[in-house]
Amino acid sequence: MKKKPAVEINPVRRELLNNALVTIADNVMVMIVRTARSSNVKNSLDFSAAILDGEGQLVAQGLAVPVHLGSMMPALKGCLDYFGDDIAEGDMLVCNDPYSGCSHLNDVYMYKPVFAGGKRVAWIGIILHHSDLGGRVAGGNAADSNEIFEEGLRIPPTKIIEAGKVNNTILRVIEFNTRVPARVIADIRAEMSAIELAAKELEKLVADWDVDEFCAYLTDLIDYSERLTRAQISLLPDGETEFTEWNDDDGIGGPPVKIHVRLIKKGDSITVDFSGTDRRVGGAVHSYYVFTASCAYAAIRTVLDLGIPSNAGFYRPIEVIAPLGTFVNAPFPAAFGSRGQSGYRIRTVVLGALVKLLPHRLTACTGGSEFAIAISTFDDEGRRSLHLEFHNNTGHGGGPDRDGQDAGPNCIGNLANMPVEFIEAENPLRVERYAFMPDTEGPGKYRGALGIVREYRILSNEAMVQVRQDRFLHAPWGVFGGEEGACARAYLNRGTGKAEVLPSKFIRRLERGDVFCAEMAASGGYGNAFERDPAAVAEDVLEQKMTAARAKERYGVVIDAATKQVDAAATARERESKRAEKVRT
Repeated sequence: MKKKPAVEINPVRRELLNNALVTIADNVMVMIVRTARSSNVKNSLDFSAAILDGEGQLVAQGLAVPVHLGSMMPALKGCLDYFGDDIAEGDMLVCNDPYSGCSHLNDVYMYKPVFAGGKRVAWIGIILHHSDLGGRVAGGNAADSNEIFEEGLRIPPTKIIEAGKVNNTILRVIEFNTRVPARVIADIRAEMSAIELAAKELEKLVADWDVDEFCAYLTDLIDYSERLTRAQISLLPDGETEFTEWNDDDGIGGPPVKIHVRLIKKGDSITVDFSGTDRRVGGAVHSYYVFTASCAYAAIRTVLDLGIPSNAGFYRPIEVIAPLGTFVNAPFPAAFGSRGQSGYRIRTVVLGALVKLLPHRLTACTGGSEFAIAISTFDDEGRRSLHLEFHNNTGHGGGPDRDGQDAGPNCIGNLANMPVEFIEAENPLRVERYAFMPDTEGPGKYRGALGIVREYRILSNEAMVQVRQDRFLHAPWGVFGGEEGACARAYLNRGTGKAEVLPSKFIRRLERGDVFCAEMAASGGYGNAFERDPAAVAEDVLEQKMTAARAKERYGVVIDAATKQVDAAATARERESKRAEKVRT
């Protein structure tokens, strides 16, 4: 039998194909935003879409949550391992089981195969965070669950559509295992509809190609990304660095958890080794291998060229070592409902190691408290409301040439702001305060972003509130002489005149009129604060982001009380005095 000649790849055509695939994935995002019911989906954009080749290798992704995409291939592999060859045109798969390659139970994965000429040429994949899938606590993010069986409905690899016919049994199982069935089923339908639309778009695209040629281009696109990634990594200096971060606790009141990484860059590859991390004890804030690897990939992606196609080729030069049984790779039957919180810490520890390898390329530590809240209420007529929010707008640390952007999004989280108007319109809640907190920035030549405060007043008779935070004990770090940002804190005000200090993670029943206050950690600073431009300090004072007292104490800048301008002579004396004092100590 004569062997077919190899397909000759045209670079221009490859680029056009890549853009077409990314556009299809982005169109999925648009459709879900237009049709979903949940605020965490339509407002915060807590979902992702991607295209994979016929064998399940990631080829293209839309504008998405970075840490979702590293799990797209393992979750499909879990489905393929179960179904094998029992997959045909008209099928759609669904799964949410972490032990089958997925994330936590609220993230429901769906996949639809695309066929051409009788051959499976691609898959459309979607990950979408659903508001509630049962479990002991509304919202499914309780930090103190110890087993996955406490967290809600666990969906193994299943066909939600088979040969074009919807599996109403699985839909009814989902409907009967959520506290907000109308919302969740609507989001499930939105997910299914978007994936069907994307499959039709991809079928139209493939129709203009020879099938074998199309598949060859998908393979080449992945290989091309690998070549670009290796070339970019080769430009980075070889070396080995280490960094240690701490999670305040394990979710069940245990002591701080050490997360240690050793990063080795050699030639065209990077190894990220978490072997020095503490063992897993309990709770649900720890991570597991797929999510840990996704967080490491997302951190490394920030130091490489943004023009590299985001697909399976990007992952190949990066090895992630996370021993089973450690905090970053908990074994069965561990719970993972709050694994998003430790995910932030995993990313910052990898970024900390990268800062050492690449001085003057990265920022100080991003702030925030990894804040997530679920508030379950009933109105006077007995109708349930569920507010679910993952806050992501605290801003970066100071960088090599600029301040951290106050209230800017965290690029390695990528969730959008939850508008106050939507929260109040859909729930018996009032947001009393949503503001910057002055004097919280990490001081530096380039300061970190300010911390943010959010206050919620309960307007229903009672509410079950579940909160997941961190950074109460271990502040976001500064670099190159920059200082830490302020730590996070939480309070409960019950109208007694004295606020009750709350722990970082809790489940609590609140009553009408109670006000919960979450203060989110500020970002770290970059460089010596006494080298900061006095005019920049004065501007922060003018904008009430900083008091004149802090300007003098932490930056050595004296602001004239009458003119609100910098007193240059007094500033020079103050800075000289503080430098001398620092030398003496």
